[in-house]
Amino acid sequence: MVKASCNSEMILLVTNKRDVTTDFVVRELDARDIPFVRLNTEDIASGEVIFDLATGGWVVQVDDQTLALDAVTGAYYRRPVAPLVDTDPDDAAIAPYREGEWSAVLKSIWNELEGRWFNSPFAIMRAEDKPRQLKTAIKLGFKVPETILTNNLDRAVAFRAERSCIGKPLRHALLDDAIGPGRVIFTNTIPLLNEDDRDAISLAPVILQSEIPKTCDIRVTVVGDRVFATRIGSQETADTKTDWRKGSNPALSHSSLVLEANTAERCRVLTRELGLGFGAIDLVEDVNGQLWFLEINPNGQWAWIETRTGAPISAAIVDVLCA
Repeated sequence: MVKASCNSEMILLVTNKRDVTTDFVVRELDARDIPFVRLNTEDIASGEVIFDLATGGWVVQVDDQTLALDAVTGAYYRRPVAPLVDTDPDDAAIAPYREGEWSAVLKSIWNELEGRWFNSPFAIMRAEDKPRQLKTAIKLGFKVPETILTNNLDRAVAFRAERSCIGKPLRHALLDDAIGPGRVIFTNTIPLLNEDDRDAISLAPVILQSEIPKTCDIRVTVVGDRVFATRIGSQETADTKTDWRKGSNPALSHSSLVLEANTAERCRVLTRELGLGFGAIDLVEDVNGQLWFLEINPNGQWAWIETRTGAPISAAIVDVLCA
């Protein structure tokens, strides 16, 4: 791989200690001798911050790292978590107060870095709107499954009665569990619904979509103007036919794919239309070879694709950060 030149003074990686994906970017930055600071946001409450109105400057010091935000010319927002604060046994209100104040500091830092982000956190928040994603995809010419979002049983019953369909969450695919590991809500086929389902359906809105009989899933990772497409053999096992993530099957085939030029361009334009420089787009190929758009994750995982296929995604991200 040819190392790209970088005129950046400093790259900031905003993440958490457990995010392995950021390690790929760290490795690429190290290989190019590009200076960077990794800010694991759970640790910020153990550090110090200074904002001086006279100079307009921010200084952040955490774990013996001192960062002047003015020096940052490229920043990557990658799965930060809430600040970790100690609980005061004598005053239960102190910890929530401290966490709220440190969270507010982080939001101010995000604002200060606007224009230097590789995917602004505010653009990510707006782009996570799945109804907006679907409407934008249709406007750009993608084939999109028939979709409703509802917690109204009568509407859900009518929709399911006319077609085979799947259900998936609008936002959170993970249920936190205070007594054990969290549970993932996978995409599932939906049986015929009846009155017995009214209470369950009413609890929270759910996305229902026509089920597309598919030959494979395709993950498209857009980084700036570069498009990395991966064919995932989701139909190879019974567990992964509806949702390829189910079972975390390491033997599931992955292969690099060159998209048709118009499809690749649609993926680029969709990412830009949503205000993003990065997008992880989920497509499926039906039995007739047609591609269907499902959704775009503005902060999706990609490290496993680089590992499985060799696609130079981390190098492309560093190229953009250094542009």
